[in-house]
Amino acid sequence: MFFAALPCLLASVAAYANVVVVLNSRDASVTLLDQATYQELGSISVGKEPHHLMSTPDNKSLIVASAMGNELLLLDPKTGQLQGRIPGVADPYQIGFSPDQKWFVSNALRLDHVDIYQYDGKRLKLARQLPLAKLPSHMAFSADSKMVFVTQQGSDQISAIDLATQQIKWTMPVGKLPAGITMTPDDKYLLVGIMGSDYVEVIDWRAQKTVKKIKAGEGAHNFRAMGDKRHVFVSNRISNTINIIDQKTLENIATIDVPGGPDCMELTDDGKYLWATLRWVKKVAVIDVAAKKVIKTIPVGRSPHGVYFYNRAPNT
Repeated sequence: MFFAALPCLLASVAAYANVVVVLNSRDASVTLLDQATYQELGSISVGKEPHHLMSTPDNKSLIVASAMGNELLLLDPKTGQLQGRIPGVADPYQIGFSPDQKWFVSNALRLDHVDIYQYDGKRLKLARQLPLAKLPSHMAFSADSKMVFVTQQGSDQISAIDLATQQIKWTMPVGKLPAGITMTPDDKYLLVGIMGSDYVEVIDWRAQKTVKKIKAGEGAHNFRAMGDKRHVFVSNRISNTINIIDQKTLENIATIDVPGGPDCMELTDDGKYLWATLRWVKKVAVIDVAAKKVIKTIPVGRSPHGVYFYNRAPNT
């Protein structure tokens, strides 16, 4: 499988510099929005259940994981135009590259396994398909790229996987329905969104123990760093809020009301505007970070999930 420059298959969308890419998981489509005017630029039909997306390490392609389509789609990250497809990837729900860019991991939520690929900068080679307990969901990597940590929503666990050996190193219990997971900037703690409750679980992953539960909102789900190497947003799908967590003090320092089931988030490169998909109301929200309020909602497709734009703040 190759991440290569492929012929553009969508010629109808103009080359806008700041296109917002939104994945509509229930509609099997991608909505393209103009970041400045909030207007829809077009849409792309994709395989069933597109949930998550990320750029390739060289930022030349945006990878869209089509879970039930069993494929990866490659889009131009600046324009959203379709570059090509990579078939034969089993149920790619959540995807990620290790920090050293040598490993590509795909969580197969529906099929209860994790696929670990070696990556040489152009080609993916499957190293191992590793079964996990139930519903492997989100992932985070250690800074040295030796480990990937995977939440398992169906078994209320997280597992640490050794990438070099593709073996499970340990598994530990966490709260109900663990979803999003992120590593603190000092590589000391994992933060896990406990979707079946109202907190973020803080795990000392070297000691394999929970050290704190940070009160958030009901349905604590996913994370997006603020780009300052200290603060992180967490979306709470049930309470309709987004919190800001200080990763140094491990405290919840702010709450933003975001009606509609906030899920995935993206942040502009100046840090001023946070975009969030609203799973329950077929919209995305634009949030003024300083004012801590929603300033705009934009209609998209059913059950919007992943969101991305090229002019983004660092996810650290």
